Amino acid sequence: MGRITKNKKASLEKLEKGKVYSIDEAAQLVKEVTFTKFDASVDIDVRLGVDPRKANQMVRGVVSLPHGTGKEVRVLALVTPDKEQEARDAGADYVGLDDFVEKIKGGWTDIDVIITMPPVMGKVGALGRILGPRGLMPNPKSGTVTMEVGKAISEVKQGKIDFKVDKFGIVHTSIGKVSFTPEKIKENAVEFINMINKLKPTAAKGTYIKSIYLSSTMSPGIQVESKSFAE
Repeated sequence: MGRITKNKKASLEKLEKGKVYSIDEAAQLVKEVTFTKFDASVDIDVRLGVDPRKANQMVRGVVSLPHGTGKEVRVLALVTPDKEQEARDAGADYVGLDDFVEKIKGGWTDIDVIITMPPVMGKVGALGRILGPRGLMPNPKSGTVTMEVGKAISEVKQGKIDFKVDKFGIVHTSIGKVSFTPEKIKENAVEFINMINKLKPTAAKGTYIKSIYLSSTMSPGIQVESKSFAE
């Protein structure tokens, strides 16, 4: 077993073994147990009582975090010429179509989100093998395939994120930065959990939310009491 670093030891000393914290406590603690020199992301992991292999138990959705993620999101708008100005005005970092399709075919994926339109999905769909594994494939369900290009870009820039349960039944996403106040971390976390609850599949039986953990990029996980989100 590797030697525990001084920072890791200090982090673990702040956490009570086996204790489940309220979201108020966890939002404060995640700041105290993070010793990175950079502004680490705050992540939330939610284990669900669903079987993601069954289509009627898939949990997928979008949520607009009240305080954003704190991360600069690089947006590529793959649009027709008549929509290019709208995309630029909304803050897209890259705007175009055929030239970027060719660029992506050549291996370029230096972006976080792609917004596109139904009329050009034929061209974008051909990039599925490159974009799919990287989680970059636009999808109407996540609002990234739309005629309201400007609105979609603005929402993404302001903190709208999409998420889906993985094959292990866990939903994982970033909900802010360690530099956020505990109140902002809490409010983002509450908004996210509320959305997860709204998306509960009718086919899911038993306990829906099995566990919730809050952590930062290099901190230990802090288990959070699910009932504390409803207080």
